[in-house]
Amino acid sequence: MEAFGEGGNTEHCPPRHPKPQTRSRLQNFALQSNSASYTFPINHVLTTMSPNHVTEALAHVRELQRAVLERQRFRGFSGRARMTSGTIALLAAAVMSMDFYPSTNLAHILGWGAVFIVAFFFNAVALACWFASDHGGRREVRSVRPVIDVIPPILLGGLLTAVMILNREYQFLFGIWMCLFGLTNMATRMVLPKLIWGVGLFYFAAGAVCLLAPHVSFTNPWPMGIAFFAGEWIGGLVLHYDGARYMPERVPAGDFEEQNDEQE
Repeated sequence: MEAFGEGGNTEHCPPRHPKPQTRSRLQNFALQSNSASYTFPINHVLTTMSPNHVTEALAHVRELQRAVLERQRFRGFSGRARMTSGTIALLAAAVMSMDFYPSTNLAHILGWGAVFIVAFFFNAVALACWFASDHGGRREVRSVRPVIDVIPPILLGGLLTAVMILNREYQFLFGIWMCLFGLTNMATRMVLPKLIWGVGLFYFAAGAVCLLAPHVSFTNPWPMGIAFFAGEWIGGLVLHYDGARYMPERVPAGDFEEQNDEQE
């Protein structure tokens, strides 16, 4: 940019540099995600940008960060389905604690097996509805990869359950199940809200208590019922409110270009 001085001579105006604090923020600004970190090489650009341009660029980079996080967040797990599963577990514990229900290990294995099947059904239906909710039909099978991450803990739980039943070590089943529920929550920590960590730790702690506490009776359904009810309701509330709150504002793609054109 040139300015006319005295005598009609021209002289170059000094470039307008952004403030050191703002420049430092932009130089070190990175999109932090769960899988990668993206840094923008903008040292050369900063030497020609005005403070207004720097502020606008910083705002749009933040918007891009929110868009990346939104894209990585997995929405297939239903908070309502989890809360429903926890309620079913508590009701099942109440039924199995009544006098008319057989106080045998086999009866309680069948009871908890039924709870697992019903809970799996509710969560599977919620996942299928989410997958089919894309009206454009653009969802791909790879978008449900977080679901695949929870399959190994479930398979391991089935194997350990079979081993405990064959060896008649029923008192360890509650602790094993709770620890494996904690493992499934940890397996999806990269694509779910951070508070899911707390749910996983809660299940680990409850499982450790059941495994280490003496005289844990498998025919007493309340430890499993209460722990599963509390864990699934906490996890369900985390997912539910995160889905309702995490809606970043979107800036049309052409806005930034239009603003630059106007300023030029």
